[in-house]
Amino acid sequence: MSPSAAPSHFAGLDLLASSVLLLGPAGEVRYANPAAENLLELSLKSLQRAPLPELFANGAELAALCAQALAHQYADLRQDLVLQRSGREPLHVNSIVSALGESELLIELRENVQQLKLDREERILDQSQANKELIRNLAHEIKNPLGGIRGAAQLLELELPPHHLADLSEYTQVIIKEADRLQTLVDRLLAPHRKPHIVGDVNIHEVCERVRSLILAEFPAGLSIRRDYDASIPEFRGDMEQLIQVVLNIAHNAAQALKQRIAAGDAEIVLRTRVARQVTLAKVRYGLALDLHIIDNGPGIAPEIRDRIFYPLVSGREGGSGLGLTLAQTFVQQHLGVIECESRPGLTDFRILLPLP
Repeated sequence: MSPSAAPSHFAGLDLLASSVLLLGPAGEVRYANPAAENLLELSLKSLQRAPLPELFANGAELAALCAQALAHQYADLRQDLVLQRSGREPLHVNSIVSALGESELLIELRENVQQLKLDREERILDQSQANKELIRNLAHEIKNPLGGIRGAAQLLELELPPHHLADLSEYTQVIIKEADRLQTLVDRLLAPHRKPHIVGDVNIHEVCERVRSLILAEFPAGLSIRRDYDASIPEFRGDMEQLIQVVLNIAHNAAQALKQRIAAGDAEIVLRTRVARQVTLAKVRYGLALDLHIIDNGPGIAPEIRDRIFYPLVSGREGGSGLGLTLAQTFVQQHLGVIECESRPGLTDFRILLPLP
């Protein structure tokens, strides 16, 4: 089959969500549907410049699958592959390779979403652990000299000549106040690692209602908080105060991001609870999990910080401390759960997954 004939013969494949490619005996691409072009981030013209296996740094594995299929060793070959691409993230796919006659191959590729999710969770856990170590070390390095700086400023103020006291005490007070401010920041950085984990029976809807009342008390006009609860969710063991802090930090960030919509009177936050089944959290499989969404119709998270929102001291808001989401992530991980986030203009969705009994 010539490359020009392929599109007419395989026009129906253009409608598939799965990625489909037709290869010749040497691995040359004769046809690729739009889903394949999107997945591989290459046009059909670019794909036809070289045999498909040569487009990947580890293409030998894919070439071996193609050779086995052409030799008719199997009806079709199914295998998970990690395709290494130059300058791009590795592509985790489920592949199905089938021989069409003696000289052509049909390859179906589907992105392995579960593997991507596991990799993302592992990166988040590694990042969180690194953040904890960094915060502990940095906080202790800052805390000790801060006490000395504050004490020295106080002693200096006591030694000032009376006739200069009114003029110069302003400067010593600046040093003392800034030392106190930094001390408060250090205490907040260390707070998640100091507070004991108090475990009891938790009803997630009580948590949501507490947060809802707090947010509406602060933003009484222009903001609606819609409940979308699954009443069948059972109670679970956890630290209620920590979970209130988690939901409050996220919802409060959402409310502050909604200031323009609040002024227009159409701001909305949705608190949605569901039960998720057969969920893997931190490489552990759970039959049931709480699936809590905190959704707002705000402007979305700025793209330049979207991948760093859980880092300490990263904030998209003027005057923000950048500690709210870091604290939320720490508390959720102490409950063996994860936080995920999807954001685009008009919709930001923070998803909290916690194991259920």
